[in-house]
Amino acid sequence: MKPRKNSNLFMAVGIVVFLMMAASGCGKKEVPPPTDAAKAAAKAKPPVQKRSSSAMAPAPQERFDFAGKKDPFRSYVVAATKVKLPLPQISVKQLPIQQYEVNQFKVLGIITGLAENRAMVLDPTGKSYVVKDGTLIGPHNGRVLKIMPTFIEVTEQYREDSGKIRNRVVKLTLPRKE
Repeated sequence: MKPRKNSNLFMAVGIVVFLMMAASGCGKKEVPPPTDAAKAAAKAKPPVQKRSSSAMAPAPQERFDFAGKKDPFRSYVVAATKVKLPLPQISVKQLPIQQYEVNQFKVLGIITGLAENRAMVLDPTGKSYVVKDGTLIGPHNGRVLKIMPTFIEVTEQYREDSGKIRNRVVKLTLPRKE
């Protein structure tokens, strides 16, 4: 089929007509300002239906009380402060390793060279425990302070009669080979 020469002409005419119609619709129509009589008549008309709402509007003198509410802009992270905490009391729910005095434990072996050293201790009843730095041991809030190749250091906190808190370091040594 041969392309028509007139098709380009029809398309150009169609675009021109479309632009003329669009331009004529963009004109701004001026509305005459209402007269005083029209304004008075609009104000005098009674409303068709009274406005009503099921929601009760709060009385103007009532104010919302924010006392006891969370502040949405306050940080959840509490600033670190030094607080003197009392020594924890000996509770009924102690671990078995916390039932015997630190001096009653015997060191069976020490493993060094790992990410953190570990040691195996034996209580007076013959039960063994593996401990690492920070493990609670003994009834007087004892903690394993450090584990060396030949000994374990345990620090205990106790309160003197004067009320001062003192630390006592107990050293548990590994028995020598015979």
